[in-house]
Amino acid sequence: MAGYAIIHDEIQDQTLFAEFRRRVGATVEAHGGRYLVRGGAIEVMDGDWSPDRIVVIEFDSVEQARAWLTSPEYSEIKQIRMKAASASVIIVEGV
Repeated sequence: MAGYAIIHDEIQDQTLFAEFRRRVGATVEAHGGRYLVRGGAIEVMDGDWSPDRIVVIEFDSVEQARAWLTSPEYSEIKQIRMKAASASVIIVEGV
């Protein structure tokens, strides 16, 4: 069953975040992930949620998503993201 990493970023340092974005894709691909949403225009249809940036990454399983998020490769560049933005990250099991 597919697993999805859903990330909500609030970016404080665009330059530093650009460095994170430049490097993170290779770690996603190395763990079999596929970007479904990577930034892009956001239209709030209900409620008052107004995120800066949303990312949705599909993996073949929740375990694969978890393996990516806990991998040494991602952990290294996660430090860059943590300096550049605040983020909420969840893993969701698909249907």
